[in-house]
Amino acid sequence: MHGLTIGLAQAHQTADFDSNAAAIFRFLDEAARAGVQILCFPECQTVGYRVDIVPPGTPVPAERLADLHERVSRRCGELGIACVLGTETPVAGGKPFNSALVVSESGRVLGVHHKTRLTPLDATVYSAGSTFETFDLFGLRVGVVICFEGFRFAETTRECVRQGAQLVFHPQNNTTRPNDWKIPVHHAMIVTRAAENTVWFASCNACLDPHQNCRSMIVAPDGQIHAQTELREEVLLVAEIDVGRATRAMFLYDTEGCAEVLFADTVRREEFNPAPASPSPAGRQS
Repeated sequence: MHGLTIGLAQAHQTADFDSNAAAIFRFLDEAARAGVQILCFPECQTVGYRVDIVPPGTPVPAERLADLHERVSRRCGELGIACVLGTETPVAGGKPFNSALVVSESGRVLGVHHKTRLTPLDATVYSAGSTFETFDLFGLRVGVVICFEGFRFAETTRECVRQGAQLVFHPQNNTTRPNDWKIPVHHAMIVTRAAENTVWFASCNACLDPHQNCRSMIVAPDGQIHAQTELREEVLLVAEIDVGRATRAMFLYDTEGCAEVLFADTVRREEFNPAPASPSPAGRQS
């Protein structure tokens, strides 16, 4: 067993930059006290999501963002904690990227992922990214997919897994409108992303009121829910995961690995092993 402790910060998110920043540092400190090694924040936690939380035309606070990113990175290094931080990236002359900044446990910014699949509302306020990246945190390859692109497009998570990810983080912001019927749909898709790839999938939503249309959830590689939050509660979800369970068996279509996930000890190996080839009758040419 290779144990790793991860956390999801189901934080309140507002249009006030200072309030969001305070929540980030508060959750970082709480996570460190709880022994969390990698902490994930919701989509756009630094500035607020430009659909319903922040007015769409609000200028990107580029200088304040750069300063906040630097302070978060420094704090991660001080605490020895890595994080995936939902944020924005300014685009000269255009709409910002909806981004996730990845910071190592040493406080170094390893890179940033820009959301590639945009909802119709997203597309009015954000530019679309075009690539998927994976990062090494605590010796583990980690991928990032943001909200819609992770929910609705299986190939996005699969690309992270193709690059070797055993754990995929999913910052999301779902959402302030009364679409509560989507709750079981969203939960099912999160479970599916883990199960169809045999990896850990950790989805972090914001604390939204009155309508939070998805829990924050950590799903194991066999598709079972490992830990989850209640809706509309600001909370740090902490769980230890066994990295060794993330075999990527379904992604690789590894017969033995798939069998272990599907059957555990209820099916014997000889039940699915191919029968040995029969010897050719004497004198027959093969």
